Amino acid sequence: MAAKIHVLIVEDDELVRSLLDAFLRERGYRISAVGSGAAMRGVLAHESIDILLLDLGLPDEDGIALARQFRTVHQTPMMILTARSTRNDRIATLEIGADDYLVKPFDPQELALRISNLVARNRGSEVDGRAPAFAFGGFRFDVRNHALTDSSGKAVQLTPAEFSILAAFAKAPGRVLSRDFLLDAITRGGDAPGERVVDVVVGRLRKKMGDDPRNPSLIKTVTGFGYMLQADS
Repeated sequence: MAAKIHVLIVEDDELVRSLLDAFLRERGYRISAVGSGAAMRGVLAHESIDILLLDLGLPDEDGIALARQFRTVHQTPMMILTARSTRNDRIATLEIGADDYLVKPFDPQELALRISNLVARNRGSEVDGRAPAFAFGGFRFDVRNHALTDSSGKAVQLTPAEFSILAAFAKAPGRVLSRDFLLDAITRGGDAPGERVVDVVVGRLRKKMGDDPRNPSLIKTVTGFGYMLQADS
């Protein structure tokens, strides 16, 4: 039997936390539910998880700072659950590496679907039919195995959103892809902050690959339309 997907819920509202715990357990997930940043660290010190659901309004720590710290160590999918609904809040969380953003109150069914999508993308289960390997600028992107390596063979860690962007390029080598197209590859539902999220994720990829944002040679900007990955094969 396959191991249950392990979801870590970090939510300070005890009622919301309990409801999420019960709802997701009924759908076959393994749940760890805590109410503070300190408790979150305690779980991560002893457990491996498949996805983090993080509330920004915690009693002991700033949620944005906590999300940033988590992303520096873990490449696990991270979804933000919060009452903060401004565009700036969404952009801030995406810039530090969150993979999705859901504003309270939300539909539990939508939450379950987003969790399933994020975990599936992280495990590379949606890459059937795409090119198995893609070379560009000294990098090798193995789509099927969800692996990006540099010219020395060193692995470059990717978040699910970053993987989805590269997978979209691999599926359409040599083509310019619009921001709308790339947005569809990485977002679900109506809470996405628009095309800006694509620019954020592309910016993160350029930084990880050492691609100069002022004069990029790997992921090229096509003004007014979108982006193109300069591929070798």
